[in-house]
Amino acid sequence: MYRRIIGVLITIGAICCIFSDVIAQDTQYSQFYAAPLYLNPALTGASELTRVGVNYRNQWPGLDQNFNSYSAYIDHYIFDYNSGIGLIFNGSQESMANLSTNEIGLSYAYRLQLSENTFFRVGGMVSYMQRDAFFSDLVFGSQIDIINGTIGGITDELNGIPIDSRYSFVDYSIGGMFYSKRIWLGASAHHLSEPNTSFVEGQISKLPMKLSAQGGIKFDLGGGRRNYFTHSYSERSVSFAFNYKQQDPFNQLDIGAQFYLEPLVLGIWYRGIPTKNNLPNNEAFIGLVGVSLENGLDIGYSYDVTISKLGLRNSGGAHEISLTYSFLWGDSKSRNQRERIIPCFKY
Repeated sequence: MYRRIIGVLITIGAICCIFSDVIAQDTQYSQFYAAPLYLNPALTGASELTRVGVNYRNQWPGLDQNFNSYSAYIDHYIFDYNSGIGLIFNGSQESMANLSTNEIGLSYAYRLQLSENTFFRVGGMVSYMQRDAFFSDLVFGSQIDIINGTIGGITDELNGIPIDSRYSFVDYSIGGMFYSKRIWLGASAHHLSEPNTSFVEGQISKLPMKLSAQGGIKFDLGGGRRNYFTHSYSERSVSFAFNYKQQDPFNQLDIGAQFYLEPLVLGIWYRGIPTKNNLPNNEAFIGLVGVSLENGLDIGYSYDVTISKLGLRNSGGAHEISLTYSFLWGDSKSRNQRERIIPCFKY
């Protein structure tokens, strides 16, 4: 009975998040460079190839309720106009309130050459977002019989609110990225208009603006194996990077390193800012393994080890998979321009 009551209390907490003026938060990917358009619109076309990618994240599978996120995108670089164009689809599903969020967006980025080896990219995105919720399975406090632990079927909390609710709005994002052969530094801003996301007519629940900054440095380790046919050497490198996010009232810092021993990629991350405050901010260690094939296919898997008070045993951590395929579509003479690609992480 106690487990049932605890489950009900958790559900009530989720309801409060849906109906009151609370702060919504964006989905976060551990392999954020494998979701480049989602990370920063300025990365649209950054591969200087045509690129197709998908991402899937299963958050805290150990809990009774689950949260799944997925993203798919395609972008293309137009050499004649120094521009990248892209299309992205994002989605998330939360089982407790049958709440889903879907987004489709168009992005554009322009590459400006500052000197022989330094460049700056600026980009923007406009998106159409839709939130759906089905409230019939929710449990409210007025339905709970504390004495015997049973749940009744009569409640008046949903008066005036459709059981199947839907809300849509337009969203805007911008970003910029400076880079050379070894370093990169960028920033982005999402939800510029801070749209209202409330399902209740007359109430305001703004989606707060998300500000982020990302950057890093790459070192060539040398000593790679030589390809007999192309006479080129396989890459051996290590990169150090960070990704800072602030979305009121939360902030978070991801810092980590990634080793590229072509074709193998190994990475480790820490997520959180270990400071003493009223908000939990010490979240996870992340391990990553991936493979980057010569045919343009990149496959990555990462696992989040929960270190917050939620605990790994309760949460089950988080699983994430990414697939990216890059190929040249257009003039074959453009192949020799790949040296301008941003030296970011692969995942």
